[in-house]
Amino acid sequence: MRRDKQWLWALTLAMGAQLALAGDVTVLHNVRITSGAPNSAEPATAMAWQDGRLLMVADVKQVDAAYPDAARLDGNGRYVLPGLIDAHGHLFNLGYALLNADLKAARSKAEIVARLQTFARELPADAWLLGRGWDQNLWDIKDFPTAADLDAEFPDRPVWLERVDGHAGWANSAAMRALSAEQKLSLNSADFQPEGGRIVRDADGKPTGVFIDRASSLIEQAVPAPSEALQARALRAALDEAVRLGLTGVHDMGVSTANMKVMRGFADRDQLPLRITAYADGDNAALDGLCAFGPYSHAGGRLQMRSVKLYADGALGSRGAALIEPYSDEPKQLGLLVTSTDDLRVAMIKARDCGVQVATHAIGDRGNRDVLDLYTDVLGAQKNHRWRIEHAQVVSLQDIPRFAQLGVLASMQPTHATSDMPWAAVRLGAERLQGAYAWRRLLSSGAELPLGSDFPVEAVNPMLGLYAAVTRQDIEGQPPGGWLADQDLTREEALHGFTLAAARAGFAEAEVGTLEPGKRADFVMLDQDYFQVSETRLPALRIQSTWVDGEVVYRSVDE
Repeated sequence: MRRDKQWLWALTLAMGAQLALAGDVTVLHNVRITSGAPNSAEPATAMAWQDGRLLMVADVKQVDAAYPDAARLDGNGRYVLPGLIDAHGHLFNLGYALLNADLKAARSKAEIVARLQTFARELPADAWLLGRGWDQNLWDIKDFPTAADLDAEFPDRPVWLERVDGHAGWANSAAMRALSAEQKLSLNSADFQPEGGRIVRDADGKPTGVFIDRASSLIEQAVPAPSEALQARALRAALDEAVRLGLTGVHDMGVSTANMKVMRGFADRDQLPLRITAYADGDNAALDGLCAFGPYSHAGGRLQMRSVKLYADGALGSRGAALIEPYSDEPKQLGLLVTSTDDLRVAMIKARDCGVQVATHAIGDRGNRDVLDLYTDVLGAQKNHRWRIEHAQVVSLQDIPRFAQLGVLASMQPTHATSDMPWAAVRLGAERLQGAYAWRRLLSSGAELPLGSDFPVEAVNPMLGLYAAVTRQDIEGQPPGGWLADQDLTREEALHGFTLAAARAGFAEAEVGTLEPGKRADFVMLDQDYFQVSETRLPALRIQSTWVDGEVVYRSVDE
């Protein structure tokens, strides 16, 4: 190193700042920056970075004085937020949903059949017809559909349609005929039900075509497995959609070794436009790999796996969420324990002993209580484990304080509340609603709330999550004043859930989550001020550009 550069570097260290040599620094100015950093003076008006890491976030005069020779980018008066992190999503499922028939918001079975007819025109004659997004709660008659509803239009082509929550599927007769001989024996045995799942049967014990939770695997085993090329197409589609909507990070829940191989290929080729925190898919090969080789972190900084996703119960919409007392609208139904308590305990002990973080899906009050009990037993006195419960949708009031007491993160998805509110009271009754989607009660008890969407169950757009968290209303502004409005969040709390709280949930708070010197230059630029627009305008906030490591990974056409 030349003597003058040695002197400059020594001076920089002595001043306690990370100044960079002229020409290596980029300064973004003419912006209003919300850093999200505790006790920071908001908003700043410029920031500087080098090699993807922030050097300074401050008033433009201070930044210009520190870096007079830096390359300068004009933000055109835009509003900057820390990079938005979805703490619970499913990238491959999103990709497949984008590539297959889209059934979301369909208001009838007839509308679904019409969409399928259109989509099937482009399919090879021997291909399965796959789709996702149906929700019987949106129909005039809210009963589950049947195979017969599909058979008239698709008598020979196998059809398999995932429910919007991914916890039930709808098959036609051709799909059921595609099962192996052994599977058909189970399917057609009137008394057979798989552990952790339910085959919906008619009064004579015959399968109707709807399969709930683990029962879906009967059909899924017959569906042709996606090739690696198809997996790559799905991942590319999902990544493009995520960065377009302002996500700089995703916690991908339930990643198999095959999925991870595709992700690693993208990372090796520098094709990941955002950060993926991958959670292994249960007590399977991916968890075995973590135990054998330790946490995985790609050298590029955009892919890691150090955690596992487990399942306790099913979903509320398909009455698979495990409840302490029966469903109010189906008094003989308590829901499903998708994984037995014994198997959950074995997986949790295995993860604990391997130093692996656990995130467990629990929606019903029994599911949440069982997981809290297991965490108590398995973790003992450990505190900084950051184990998580995913969804925590219906929690007994007496169990709410246990999250903070045990150091368990309540990983929640605001748009679940606004999607479920038309029928949640029918499922649960008024008393149980007190602990349902109870963001304020959990936060006030001291629990941390990393937030996400659970895409593709819900829309990817984090602006919809921020809006739902603040208003507890749907996109039409209903109900007036918000549903169970005393459980809403402030704008600051909601943004914290999609930034620093999500970063902490992935052990990444030293890298991302706020805009501070030393952290990654991950941020989004908006057309309006998140903190100043009216609540009704929050869903309409537009992402002008998305930046990761100081590089633009998405720019709107009008930017």
